Amino acid sequence: MSILKLLHRFIPPYRPQVALNILFNILSTVLSLFSFATIIPMLRLLFGISDVNSQYVELVRTMPIKEYVEAARGNLYWWMGQMVNLHGAGSVLLMLGLFLVVTTGLKCLCAWLANFFIVPIRTGVLRDLRQQLYNKVTQLPIGYFTEERKGDIMSRMTNDVNEVEASIMSTVDILFKNPLMILIYLIMLFAISWQLTLFAMILLPVAGLLIGRIGRSLKRTSTLGQEQTADILTQIEETLGGLRVVKAFNAEGKLQNRFLNLINETRRTFTRINRRYYLAHPVSEFLGTALIAVLLWYGGGLILGGNALIDASTFIYYLILFYSIINPAKDLSKAAYGIRRGTAALERIDKVLNTENNIREVANPIALKDFTDSIVYNNVSFAYRSDVPVLEHINLTIPKGTMVALVGQSGSGKTTMADLLPRFYDVTDGAIRINGIDVRQMRIHDLRSLMGIVNQEAILFNDTFYNNITFGVDTSQPAPNGMTWQEAVENAARIANAHEFIMDTPDGYQTTVGDRGSRLSGGQRQRISIARAILKNPPILILDEATSALDTESEKLVQEALEHLMRDRTTLVVAHRLSTIRNADVICVLHDGKIVEQGKHDELLALNGYYAKLYAMQQ
Repeated sequence: MSILKLLHRFIPPYRPQVALNILFNILSTVLSLFSFATIIPMLRLLFGISDVNSQYVELVRTMPIKEYVEAARGNLYWWMGQMVNLHGAGSVLLMLGLFLVVTTGLKCLCAWLANFFIVPIRTGVLRDLRQQLYNKVTQLPIGYFTEERKGDIMSRMTNDVNEVEASIMSTVDILFKNPLMILIYLIMLFAISWQLTLFAMILLPVAGLLIGRIGRSLKRTSTLGQEQTADILTQIEETLGGLRVVKAFNAEGKLQNRFLNLINETRRTFTRINRRYYLAHPVSEFLGTALIAVLLWYGGGLILGGNALIDASTFIYYLILFYSIINPAKDLSKAAYGIRRGTAALERIDKVLNTENNIREVANPIALKDFTDSIVYNNVSFAYRSDVPVLEHINLTIPKGTMVALVGQSGSGKTTMADLLPRFYDVTDGAIRINGIDVRQMRIHDLRSLMGIVNQEAILFNDTFYNNITFGVDTSQPAPNGMTWQEAVENAARIANAHEFIMDTPDGYQTTVGDRGSRLSGGQRQRISIARAILKNPPILILDEATSALDTESEKLVQEALEHLMRDRTTLVVAHRLSTIRNADVICVLHDGKIVEQGKHDELLALNGYYAKLYAMQQ
């Protein structure tokens, strides 16, 4: 990715700050030229050099530029001669010193102002990139995260973004400042002596080629380093998530050795990256000093031989200006290395940002405000991969207000069938209709607003009970039934059999539940999840094995809460324990992705088929 593409991508929202930064960089560079220029008259005074042009010349705008500059310089020396005669050489040196201090002070002020306006660009671009990445991750379909490692996604959202900030955005100020400095200095150098400058420019490409050869493989190695960092985060995430299993099987040593090998490999990669990165500065400094030495030899030889077009004091000023180019040039070479590293991280970020979301909304979606009729699975087929069907030719009608249960062996497609309803995935063939409208023709937000979902694993956030229960509602709007939101939350918690244990905590509804609800038991987490669904009050409810992971006592409390929740709602239940769905209006038995039996509990037992076998095994 070229520098121009990077700037075009990140900078447009910050044009005013960029303009001010460039302005103050130009002022800072011009003021540095004036401050350095005082060296010439100081040296002339110290060495007692007099100028032949001791007469004052009237400056006329129509004069050629070269004559105008020569006349202005001659007038300056004439004025200095007058001041020396009136006040002495010491006073003139003092005035020149004061001029040097003032111009340097103004130069430093402008340099600070240039940095002052670049800071919002760096921090703003970093914020924008983080927001884009987070928005994209929250918008991607669930299927994306079954294919990608969570640790790798976390690495792209943290380490790669930080690398972009450290490597690319830290060089933006260099890119705005240093090329301007180099350009202005070069113009001045050509104005002083185009012959010397042309001689120096012949040598510069040689230095550039040497620096460029060092950084060719830096981007490739940086990509490897970011991938290894993602592997580290993946292992950390897996270790923390499976710590009980690790300890139960005495596998600490095995994981420690695996982690040690991983971080040693990462260390070797980043050692190579950083050694090459830090090589840029000394190489460019050495080459710059070598150029200065060659110029000193060449220009000094001309002056000593009496063939120079400039005098010794001007030559010293020329060398100071040329040396002043070295630091910006070094920073530019370092910035080029930084951009190579940052581009590798940015490409990994772009892989997420450019991921196509296959759950798309149509151009003119149909508004859906309420559920009034039925849910229809019409000849639905689905496959995660084209060659492995999960569901085949599913036909099912769920009238409003009924409870339909999906049962079957593991892998029969029960959860997948439920996930197709809120469009976590899109059907491969056929259609799902609500109120006679294909769900793919609706706004996704409207569709999911009609649904409440309680999963087997209750997903809570490291926040308060209150915020977890109100997660699915907009608390900026009035609470239902004329209640306050606090009253509505407490009412939902009572219905979910959660109010009592919440009030037993130190801060009641303002108590934090811990990471993923770690301070609560499984049954308590599930009841908070049910309270969340109750508060949302959706007309369609999806229960995905909501009690299968609970003990008997917790199951009883949760089942009571679920019965309150399901009252007067259209409910799709994915069931593992058949005892929880005996009263369902329709029970669908799935086998190898097909509905093989359908009916009420007693009717299916009488068939003595798949359902009867499942029921007999559980009994």
